[in-house]
Parts: sequence; C-alpha cells; structure tokens
Amino acid sequence: MTTDLSANTYPGQRLGLPESGPGSVARLGRRVAALAIDWACAVLISIAFFTYDSLATLTIFAVVQVLLLPTLGGSPGHAIVGLRLERAGGGWVGLWRPIVRTLLLTLVIPAAIWDVDQRGLHDKAVGTVLLRR
Repeated sequence: MTTDLSANTYPGQRLGLPESGPGSVARLGRRVAALAIDWACAVLISIAFFTYDSLATLTIFAVVQVLLLPTLGGSPGHAIVGLRLERAGGGWVGLWRPIVRTLLLTLVIPAAIWDVDQRGLHDKAVGTVLLRR
C-alpha cells in the first residue's frame, strides 16, 4: 500500500473501502441531506417546545447526535439517506467519539473541511468515517 495521496482513485481507497455501494464513503450530497434532515427536526422540536430558541435547537441537535450515533450507528437523517457511522478501521464508535465529533460538528468549520477520503475534520479527529448502508 502506498502513502502517495495522488495514487488514490476514489474516496475511501486508502481506508480499504469499496468505491461505491454499501460500505463506501458517504458522498457530500447524502451527508448534507442527512444534516439538513437532522437540523430541520431539531428546529421543529425547538419551535414546538421552546418557541424557536436557537440555543435550544443546537442543544436538541447535539443531544440527538450524541445519543443515537453510538446506539443506532447514526442519526435519523443518516438512517433516512442510508448512512451509518463507524470507526475508520471498522466497528462500534464507542461512547466518547460521538461526544467529541458532535462538539466539533457544532463548530461547523471542522465539518466543512475534508480530506481526500471525504472525511471531515470532525471525523478525522475521532477516527470515524460515515459510510453508505
């Protein structure tokens, strides 16, 4: 296996993942759709219970992520668009990774910067990868 990044022909190849289909790296469109679904749900809950409070929305979003990533392997948005979160080497994400990942995700910038494998800095920092189901 080479360490030359230019030798990669598709996202996830360095990680030993398939180019497409189940188990391949989630592409930008699905990731954005999952985020939009999760955020919209948090906004609706915030409107219903807190007369739309932006801090409540952010808190609801974060709590859903932290609770569901380790238990179900993804958020409601991930499930709807067919994604799951795993450790980069495979397996369960554990308990601390979803907490740190979500904190970084709420900062937005780490999620907006990604590598050749299309992993955001929030995923790289905790050693996770978002995959297609």
